[in-house]
Amino acid sequence: MNELVKSLPSPTLPGLHLPCLDTYKGWLFKWTNYLKGYQRRWFVLSNGLLSYYRTQAEMAHTCRGTIPLATAHIEVGDTCHLVLTSGGRSYHLKATSEGECQRWVSALQQAKANATLLMHHSDDSGDEGPVPQEDRALTQGVLKTLASKLDDLSTCNELIGKHGAALQRSLSELEELRGSADSTDKVKAVNERATLFRITSNAMINACRDFLDVAESHSRRWQKALQHEREQRHHLEETIEQLAKQHNSLERAWRENPTSYTGVERSQEGDASDENDDAEFFDAMEDSPAFITVTASELCSTSIHITITLNCTNHMQLRRTRRSRIPDKPNYSLNLWSIMKNCIGKDLSKIPMPVNFNEPLSMLQRLTEDLEYSELLDRAARCDSSLEQMCLVAAFSVSSYSTTVHRTAKPFNPLLGETYELDRLDEYGYRSISEQVSHHPPAAAHHVTSQRGWSLWQHITIDSKFRGKYISVMPLGNIHLQFHSSGNHYVWSKVTSTVHNIIVGKLWIDQSGDIDIVNNTTKDTCRLKFSPYSYFSREVPRKVTGVVEDREGTAHYILSGTWDDKMESAKIVDSSQGCGGSEGKQKTVYQTLQPKLLWKKYPLPDNAENMHFFSSLALTLNEPEEGVAPTDSRLRPDQRLMEAGLWDEANSQKQRLEERQRLERKRRDAQANQALEEGQDIEGYQPLWFEKRTDDSTGESTYLYRGGYWEAKDRQDWSQCPEIF
Repeated sequence: MNELVKSLPSPTLPGLHLPCLDTYKGWLFKWTNYLKGYQRRWFVLSNGLLSYYRTQAEMAHTCRGTIPLATAHIEVGDTCHLVLTSGGRSYHLKATSEGECQRWVSALQQAKANATLLMHHSDDSGDEGPVPQEDRALTQGVLKTLASKLDDLSTCNELIGKHGAALQRSLSELEELRGSADSTDKVKAVNERATLFRITSNAMINACRDFLDVAESHSRRWQKALQHEREQRHHLEETIEQLAKQHNSLERAWRENPTSYTGVERSQEGDASDENDDAEFFDAMEDSPAFITVTASELCSTSIHITITLNCTNHMQLRRTRRSRIPDKPNYSLNLWSIMKNCIGKDLSKIPMPVNFNEPLSMLQRLTEDLEYSELLDRAARCDSSLEQMCLVAAFSVSSYSTTVHRTAKPFNPLLGETYELDRLDEYGYRSISEQVSHHPPAAAHHVTSQRGWSLWQHITIDSKFRGKYISVMPLGNIHLQFHSSGNHYVWSKVTSTVHNIIVGKLWIDQSGDIDIVNNTTKDTCRLKFSPYSYFSREVPRKVTGVVEDREGTAHYILSGTWDDKMESAKIVDSSQGCGGSEGKQKTVYQTLQPKLLWKKYPLPDNAENMHFFSSLALTLNEPEEGVAPTDSRLRPDQRLMEAGLWDEANSQKQRLEERQRLERKRRDAQANQALEEGQDIEGYQPLWFEKRTDDSTGESTYLYRGGYWEAKDRQDWSQCPEIF
């Protein structure tokens, strides 16, 4: 039986007269889903919010859902039905009688009217309802601290004024006693400085007083906005959890008896299931199940254009025009949560994924894409100053992330022994070769040599975890860069990449962490800080800052910018110790010259949003090349089919390649076991173009280029290459 409980009168707001807000409780039947239909639930209407529970006992600990009536739409249907809709969520309710339904409708409409008036009055006045005691105490504590600091500054200002006046009187007397021209000029200069000091202190105290006034006048509005965001976030997390559990329940029921639910649509909102699916984890390279496939689009044809140019000596040269587009990405939707819900906490490389969530590039090609702004290294090679060179190296390390801002898709995991070459000697003066040197864990080695005075190499292992709401990708390993003329050897590592909104919402990527760049030759250093995105922060999104220091720790340059747009450097001309540091430490305040642009991101090609948001370089990475090794990523069939839009065929090829790799691994394991039984030495897999050595400068064990690839390409001798495709 429903009950109407008269609550205490709400605090009266100035100029606003409302009836007391009643708490209305009772049983209603709520639509859950097509499996369970209407279920009896206990509903509570209080303070403009309608909440429901499975039982009355749950009111003490678990709320199943809440809808704010201030923004809700109330619709009365036939036969005791009513529908509440707000923010995309709908409650389909049913009462046991017409009279009971009418009482609920009246209570809901009255609560909606009161909540709407309260919300509008709160917005106009800047006031708000009760604030949690901890937040109120925190705000009051901050204001008390500010007032105390202001009193201290006022006292200091009085003392400064008193002693400043005395100093001026003394200096005036000294000026009268001593008639020397030099001493008089000095005294006048000191007198002027004392006057300026007093003026400055007055300005400081006035600014502090203004700050306190602003803080007092806006503290309530700030607290209201913060509390609202906390409530919205908590409600969203509850809703997502309920939807995920309901999805699991429906999917399990469909698997048990699929014919019973053919053609049935799911309801907009349902109860949370009390059961969880048993966790099932699959290794994509060992025990990969069948993939989900979708209909493919037609293959868009591409062509290779050759232009012929004549040089000044009338010799004819062939110069290739690189492609500037690829087939548009098919517009297929697929529920990522349905694939990854059982993979929380697992390594991303071990999750079986269809090509729908890939982009048509391999991880080896993504590593090579770091060379998009190789001209920064060309400029750095011409620098005479190692500190200026460090600024350009830092800008290069940031530029490699600029292409990822819209790239939330996953690159293909390279097969063991897969390679990728990029020969840009004619255009940019460098040649790049990379190879997949390990399978578990996945690791790649990369080596670049430039005719413009530098070499780069890296050995990167990818560690990735799925955390439920987001995916974290942590590249492990160091990047090495050496300039030929100076011998300067730089070492740094990559930051963590995070893809958010895996369950619901639009996918977006963020970069966070620190990059420590060290010049092992001169011991110069640079620490770059990638600030993680925060909804409440006033900082520029994707912000990157850094300081370049010499071996003694003296700062010479300030670096600032964003990882998706540009980086600037400003030369430091003076520094001083300021206040406001954390943990009792003083902040260093730098005075700099005007900043200079180090790097600016290239604009994306036309129609990039339909071509996986590829940059101009990325569009050419998978372009067919003649004479490459048979293990080159360009020859990988599943990746080629995906680029063409044939996703069904690509998924089939992906399964075939991974099955072939599993069999090859089992063969190697069997050979190793046989050698062990016979007492022979066991030699694991050895990459073809790289070998594991100790780096002389850093002492780390890494894969270094052993040479021979470009010579083999000139001879077109690929007899040593394994057949992996």
